[in-house]
Amino acid sequence: MIVKMGRLKDDFLGGDESNSDDSDSSFSDMDDSSDNSGFDLDDSDSNDEANDAGPSASVNIPGGSGDVLALNEDDEEDEVVKAILRSRQPNKDHPPDIRLEDFIADISFHPANNLIALACMSGDVLLYRYTNEATDLVSTLELHIKACRDVEFSEDGKILLSTAKDKSILLTDVETENLTRLYENSHEDPVSTLTVIDENLFATGDDNGTVKLWDMRQKGDLPLFSLKEMEDYVSAMVTTSEKKYLACASGDGSLTTLNMTARRMHVQSEEYEQELTCLGLFKSETKLLAGDSKGRMYVFKWGEFGLHSDEFPSVTKKSMNCMVPLTENIVVTAGEDGILRATNLFPYHHLGIVGQHSMSVEGTDISNDGTLIASTSYDNDVKFWNVEYFETLNNEVSKKGSGKKQLKHNLPSSKVNNASDFFSGLC
Repeated sequence: MIVKMGRLKDDFLGGDESNSDDSDSSFSDMDDSSDNSGFDLDDSDSNDEANDAGPSASVNIPGGSGDVLALNEDDEEDEVVKAILRSRQPNKDHPPDIRLEDFIADISFHPANNLIALACMSGDVLLYRYTNEATDLVSTLELHIKACRDVEFSEDGKILLSTAKDKSILLTDVETENLTRLYENSHEDPVSTLTVIDENLFATGDDNGTVKLWDMRQKGDLPLFSLKEMEDYVSAMVTTSEKKYLACASGDGSLTTLNMTARRMHVQSEEYEQELTCLGLFKSETKLLAGDSKGRMYVFKWGEFGLHSDEFPSVTKKSMNCMVPLTENIVVTAGEDGILRATNLFPYHHLGIVGQHSMSVEGTDISNDGTLIASTSYDNDVKFWNVEYFETLNNEVSKKGSGKKQLKHNLPSSKVNNASDFFSGLC
């Protein structure tokens, strides 16, 4: 077990490790025949029309090697160029991407500070500080000897909890970076997921369907209880503020609920055809949403876990790997196709695309203030999406806009512009 000691400094300034936004501000070079003097876009047919024309405006084209366009502000071409320039301006309402050589298995936002933890396949956990201008590597924690699979902060943000394929659970002090607790052989099988229950309790699930509940106040390395009720890996776990039931999704296609107070299984659902991959709470914790490996979503009433009360069809037929409850009624899902999609649940309709990766999305999380969603993919990157606009988004989608067209609609956070948005300024 290798643990790198150090100190987390709030005023740390990243050097070569800093990631910056890949600015896409270059514009196509002008035609070589233009002799670098610009274009006269005044199409007047007579001297009188030329005399009546308004003043010309000079517009520098970024990346154009000094080329200048002399534009008449009354011309339609002027508005086209302005629209192009607006579309090429970098967006500074979210942090720049983080790019690594190592695969990122999980990400977790700090509950109070602008920190995000990255769980890597090397066994390391990386801490990054983020602003809208930069993402700076603050610390590299060499924690596990095998792939780190899950990382979470405690409720107060003072402790970092991590688990890995090496079957260990580590608790690390965020400020001092000292290891405070080690559960070396916490499970008989590799640990697949971890969730924080409250300031003292957390739960873990492994590749063979065993779930264990732990109390950080308890001495020794034994859990409060251990139950094996699933036949495949535990993919996700969630509980409500009441902390009575722990709902667990599994690769065997079942939703298994444990009574944490009674320390026994409460109920197990029927086995669905596909693996259940992710869970989320909605409607003031009265609705539980489960996603599967074919992109379907099932709605359960909290406390009634035996059979779903509603089902939403898949839009991609591909695996839904993760979900983020954005509001009490809106979920952001992501998966194998690399697209983050926003969906209004009650009534059910699609809102559009929040963001996109070029490869499968494997992890998502939402920041402590609810303004940013982070996502990580097989591209070994972390991207940030500003979702503040959902506070004022009109999601009363008409029937015409709620079908296939809405699935391709890019929301303000997306890095792809809608054609209609580009031309809207030309009217």
